[in-house]
Amino acid sequence: MAGNSSLGRAKAAKNDEFYTQWRDIEQEMNAYLEFDPDVFRGKTVLLPCDDPEWSNFAKFFALHFEEYGLKKLISTSYAPNSNAGGEFYAPTLFELDDPQYDAEKSMERGRMFVLEHADLNGDGRVNIDDLKWSYLEGDGDFRSAEVTALRDEADIVITNPPFSLFREFVGWLVEGGVRFSVIGNNNAITYKEIFPLIQSNRLWKGATANATDMVFGVPKGSDIKPADAAKAERLGYPADEIYDYTRLGNSCWFTNIEHGRRHEPLQLMTMADNLRYSKHKQLIENGYLTYDNYDAIEVPFVDAIPSDYTGVMGVPITFLDKYNPDQFELLGRDGDLDLSVTYDFFTPPCAEDEDKYKRANRTWRVQNAYIVTGGVAQTAYKRIFIRNLHKEQKA
Repeated sequence: MAGNSSLGRAKAAKNDEFYTQWRDIEQEMNAYLEFDPDVFRGKTVLLPCDDPEWSNFAKFFALHFEEYGLKKLISTSYAPNSNAGGEFYAPTLFELDDPQYDAEKSMERGRMFVLEHADLNGDGRVNIDDLKWSYLEGDGDFRSAEVTALRDEADIVITNPPFSLFREFVGWLVEGGVRFSVIGNNNAITYKEIFPLIQSNRLWKGATANATDMVFGVPKGSDIKPADAAKAERLGYPADEIYDYTRLGNSCWFTNIEHGRRHEPLQLMTMADNLRYSKHKQLIENGYLTYDNYDAIEVPFVDAIPSDYTGVMGVPITFLDKYNPDQFELLGRDGDLDLSVTYDFFTPPCAEDEDKYKRANRTWRVQNAYIVTGGVAQTAYKRIFIRNLHKEQKA
């Protein structure tokens, strides 16, 4: 039983390891540099989930260390025995050939890699060959005191954290008051820990990969769908000796680093023009319906947001891919709406209706935005409530 449990944990760990591709890192970092060419200059960058032997994050920033003007690059990795993958781990030649290699520490401790302005090998440039490394005292968990101290030293944190720890990882970043750019699941925007950060303009979607597939390397033997592996291969990533590859259509960047694309206005038609010219048959046939529990209209498509509407609108969560804080105000979200807060556009149903709708629709909840059709409360998928600021009319 113990062996099966250990293998189960190892399999779960393998299924939480997604290695980001160079192209995706480069495109996102370029967006920050386009907005501010000095965004990394003089900064200490921490990569807290990234062994340079495997991580493209570490390789990318080491390559661009001098070009970006970094002050210091710090990368840490997790101890094999602490991520339940110890059964599958083998030390690399990079570690085995180093005098400080210790077989016991190699399994039990995390590692720290540091790159500073020192040409250690004398080749006339500072790059990944000048990295210094050492064992951490602990296993490299980002929540540990020593990795947290590295966070506090850093100006910017960039990585692809374990998806299963995304909420906790973002909380750790916010607690540290650092700038950051991390990869997560697009559905995270609806998490109760994440949406308030977006609403208060302390977190936003990244500049790239919001409407495209991201390809990730995964450990050989990981549980991936054949269709996803095939899609990754069509995108130029066939399985190789080191990794299998999968595509994730719901992955994206979350950041608090400015990029110009979040200030591009969303081009929209008026309500009248949408009802006449929209490509969505559903909208033309049904018009803009009003919720029964929110003083707001249902807008089922982002491109159908009416430019001239002044009231509250419920829109799909994909709206945040295009969200411009200069153009729209985020008011709240349904489903996980905090009912202890007063929302002047929300009206809870009476007790009799609650009981009736629950019997008719087992997924119905008071907070869900719904429209009663044929006596049944029909709920829409997650909705975010917004209002157009109409700054162009106030200028």
